[in-house]
Amino acid sequence: MTQAAREIEGVSLPPAGKYELDPSHTEIGFVARHMLTKVRGRFTEFDGMIEVAERPEDSSVNVEVKTASVQTNTDQRDDHLRSADFFGSEEYPLMTFRSTAWRHAGGSSFELVGELTIKDVTKPLTLEGEFHGWGKDPYENTKIFAEAKATVEREDWDLTWNVAIETGGFLVSRTIDIVIDVEASLVG
Repeated sequence: MTQAAREIEGVSLPPAGKYELDPSHTEIGFVARHMLTKVRGRFTEFDGMIEVAERPEDSSVNVEVKTASVQTNTDQRDDHLRSADFFGSEEYPLMTFRSTAWRHAGGSSFELVGELTIKDVTKPLTLEGEFHGWGKDPYENTKIFAEAKATVEREDWDLTWNVAIETGGFLVSRTIDIVIDVEASLVG
């Protein structure tokens, strides 16, 4: 069955349907300042579904991330991030994002509005995104590709641990950049 081509401002839209995040080609990451340098991390275990609707504004995203899967390439720091000082992974094993609106922002840009829940604290979050396109892989699986980002104040989600440093400021930045690269496959 062939679907009619759908476009917004010359950008080809993927077929409507449910797309599952591909964990081997998707990265859910973050960037934080540690004193004066940047520390990059990611979560390696997550599940997510993107529902592309016939009307793009009716599309939605739901993602669950296992907080214990955090990795920054330093075991001691990763263990600290899993502790009650940060994610409290034993008590709060999941963080979630549920979209509430999708808005076209011109060309291939979009805004994904939703709610991010960490440690049972739910706050609004708007991700600024870029749709990179869609197509079929060599096995005829329909795929979509996008990226999204946002800057958040981690203390809004009760991630408040910090240490003042002698030269002024704090050990860990209060603002965190969320950086997401997505490849998702049409299911069914």
